[in-house]
Amino acid sequence: MRTLLLLFVVVFVSCNSANTQKSAQEIIDASILASGLDKVSNSDIEFEFRKRKYVASRNNGTFALERFIKRDSMVMHDVLSNNDFERFINDEKIHVPDSMKTRFSGSVNSVHYFSVLPYGLNDAAVKKKKLEDVTIKGNQYFKIQISFSEDGGGEDFEDVFIYWVNKDTHFVDYLAYSFHVNGGGVRFREAYNPRVVNGIRFVDYNNYKATNASTKLVDLDKAFENNGLEKLSEINLENVKVDF
Repeated sequence: MRTLLLLFVVVFVSCNSANTQKSAQEIIDASILASGLDKVSNSDIEFEFRKRKYVASRNNGTFALERFIKRDSMVMHDVLSNNDFERFINDEKIHVPDSMKTRFSGSVNSVHYFSVLPYGLNDAAVKKKKLEDVTIKGNQYFKIQISFSEDGGGEDFEDVFIYWVNKDTHFVDYLAYSFHVNGGGVRFREAYNPRVVNGIRFVDYNNYKATNASTKLVDLDKAFENNGLEKLSEINLENVKVDF
């Protein structure tokens, strides 16, 4: 009996130690695999978000991220690809000034980016840093900080993200980010309604802000535990379809 107990303790400590020693890169890789997101790079994904249709086609590095907006008899169709941003109205291409392309591209990319997280966190511009492990609602989490290099990081390269990766499932249960547009701020998201569509895991999010404006990004998990966040909205993907 003592031998079995000692063996259990040794195995438990060894597993705990192995988890602690994982690098940020290994944790993100494991999370991508656990969610089936390694399949995203060669897929066609379609969903609806806030009454707008989004379609993403990815094939070995080439991509086309689309958004369709219907207004009465008009259909606005935006396409962000490796080559450029284009806008069509009722299938007719229109001229978009360069100053507006950046804004529209960011708007389209943002929705597609959040829809398949943590896919995309192995892009060349991404910098990963492992923070101290934490416990949220009784579950243990790896805490990973994501920042971006200016070269290839897009117009919002100064934004910083934090991902809380469940040590048991390797799923991202929470994420948070800082932003600088419109006066800046921080947001915290809680994943819910997980479902698997054709082998890829999708989630929706409860979206929160801190009730105390001075709350730092890195402390949002503590604020969440201590009821220091206010729910702003829900981020829901509807009618998700995946093809390969």
